Amino acid sequence: MDQKENKMGTMPVPKLLFQMALPAIVAMVVQALYNVVDSIFVSRLGEEALTALSLAFPIQLIIIAFFVGLGIGINSLVSRKLGEKDVESATNAAEHGFIIAGVLYLIIVILAFIIPKFFFASFIDDPLVIDYGVQYITIVMLFAFGRIFAQAGISVMQGTGEMVKPMKAMMVGAVGNMILDPILIFGWFGVPALGIRGAAIATVAAQFLSMLYVFHAIFRQKISLQLNMKSFHYDTKIVRQIVVVGLPAAIMQALGSVMLTGLNLILAGFSGSAVAVLGVYFKLQSFIFMPIFGLSQGTLPIVGYNFGAKNRSRMMEALRVALITAVSIMVLGTIIFQFFPVPLLRLFNSSPAMMGIGVHAFKTISWIFPMAGISIVLSTAFQAMGKAYLSMVVSFIRQLVVLLPTAYFFGKFFGLDAVWYSFVASEIVGLSTVLLLFRSVIRSQLSGWVEKPELKSMEVE
Repeated sequence: MDQKENKMGTMPVPKLLFQMALPAIVAMVVQALYNVVDSIFVSRLGEEALTALSLAFPIQLIIIAFFVGLGIGINSLVSRKLGEKDVESATNAAEHGFIIAGVLYLIIVILAFIIPKFFFASFIDDPLVIDYGVQYITIVMLFAFGRIFAQAGISVMQGTGEMVKPMKAMMVGAVGNMILDPILIFGWFGVPALGIRGAAIATVAAQFLSMLYVFHAIFRQKISLQLNMKSFHYDTKIVRQIVVVGLPAAIMQALGSVMLTGLNLILAGFSGSAVAVLGVYFKLQSFIFMPIFGLSQGTLPIVGYNFGAKNRSRMMEALRVALITAVSIMVLGTIIFQFFPVPLLRLFNSSPAMMGIGVHAFKTISWIFPMAGISIVLSTAFQAMGKAYLSMVVSFIRQLVVLLPTAYFFGKFFGLDAVWYSFVASEIVGLSTVLLLFRSVIRSQLSGWVEKPELKSMEVE
């Protein structure tokens, strides 16, 4: 346990961040790849299937919000308790995380019998699109246990500083999905062609494989925290500590679903192709954003640990290195979207209508990437310090206060091409807000901290 602790408290920060973040970045890029591959295969079933997948995406974001919020709450609490040298509380937090995961899964199952058909019928009257959407999302929701329990375990490991096993877990799911997709969708190797149902089954089957790997890593191979669910004792205080960080993070993720739902409603007023373009954009942008999320996963436990240890210099250095890395990646992403929008759209068998809409959309939205990178890293700092509600406030302002009203206004008075400029307006406001909040938090939380010398003799290579 000491070695795992000392690594986050003593190893040179650039090296530590690279060691912590690289496995998460690799895993997230593979995750992004399988999201894109999923849509590429589905697009071969027709634009209706691709539109259904785009409309289903907000519901998937809600599901993601559940387990990402839980994961951030676990990761933050485990890392902070380890920074305080309280191993028992860190272990307790990890065990409670799995119990909360079970409760969240039951909620998702209940919603699977209520939401899908009503949701899709609210956007479009094409019966084929509605049928495709209901088939896909119902399966994904009913069998979401693999993803949510895998995320709980991944977050436990990340909170202890273990990043390689989480990377392997995510890669198991991603690679499994990419292999199963064409087999189940198109009926390869004698398997019946299941169409869009096959895409959903491939997704949940791959998530199940990821969960099995996580359980094996935690309960068989053993990690630095020795979990024992048989001796579990419920503690309301620990649940509250996880929820205080996790719920704002979940709401923040859910705001993305509300935003995307609103944008789909606005774009559906123009055409189904516009909705499909937005869905394609979010799948492709994940290639740029997922490495930043991976970087954040590596940054969060470092910041959380050193915040718990009251080591200001290491905490701020980790954020500085993370910000430089994030902006560099995002600038590269902007260049790709500016110069190669046509090849990107062709990956999805895009119709002429989609091409006409998509090129302008990609070029316009991609200007926000560097600003978004800064916002994501600083929001991670809020979560690591136990102040996730600030990230939620920023997301609320950016997505609901600015983005949706601006998109509606621009679309109504200036047409479809103007809708995409709402992304730029919202990101400018969001970045300004997060910078002001971060400055305030640093002044209030870190004032009076004594700089601590680096313990070179304890450094873990």
